[in-house]
Amino acid sequence: MTQTLSKTKIPLVTFEEFIQWKPEGQFYELHDGEIVEMNPPVGKHEISTGFLSRKITIEFDRLNLPYFIPKQALVKPSTSESAYCPDVLLIDLTNLVNEPLWEKTSTVTQGDSIPLLIEVVSTNWRVDYYKKYSDYEEMGIKEYWIVDYQPFGATKFVNEPKQPTITVCSLMGEEYKINQFRNNDSIISSTFPELNLTANQIFLAGS
Repeated sequence: MTQTLSKTKIPLVTFEEFIQWKPEGQFYELHDGEIVEMNPPVGKHEISTGFLSRKITIEFDRLNLPYFIPKQALVKPSTSESAYCPDVLLIDLTNLVNEPLWEKTSTVTQGDSIPLLIEVVSTNWRVDYYKKYSDYEEMGIKEYWIVDYQPFGATKFVNEPKQPTITVCSLMGEEYKINQFRNNDSIISSTFPELNLTANQIFLAGS
């Protein structure tokens, strides 16, 4: 997700309090009860997000799947007072009838509603590689991509020397199996097995 600017110095809040407070059209997330102000995506981050949204939309449209990508929907883990706004969130329309928070707050809580989710890494890379990874895995989200184009992450995630890396986490049972892609590697996606996309196509988008 985008760069964290600051954590508002207020007492811990619940998800319901966060939703009531959250200003419309502004970038905030809730991390274990703390309201976190986020930078809106700009520059390379925005290009990468737009490119990925376009490629994935083309693919699910080609396959005539009941999916869509919302503008600013939230993902809420059931085990914490958190709410995330991913860079790319793919939602399965057929499961929204089972989502109690969707109609009033555009929030999904179930892994079955999310075939694929993507975070584009910024300077707060630990949130994407650790906190969100753990929460998305526990929710049972089937596929989670971490797109680290800078790269920002630690060398254990992006190699030594550091290289732009896409980490694809695919749910196997209750745990993620991790595959990493760099340079001209073709992305392997369990959600879209026929996806024709390389790591470099994502990293060089807009160049």
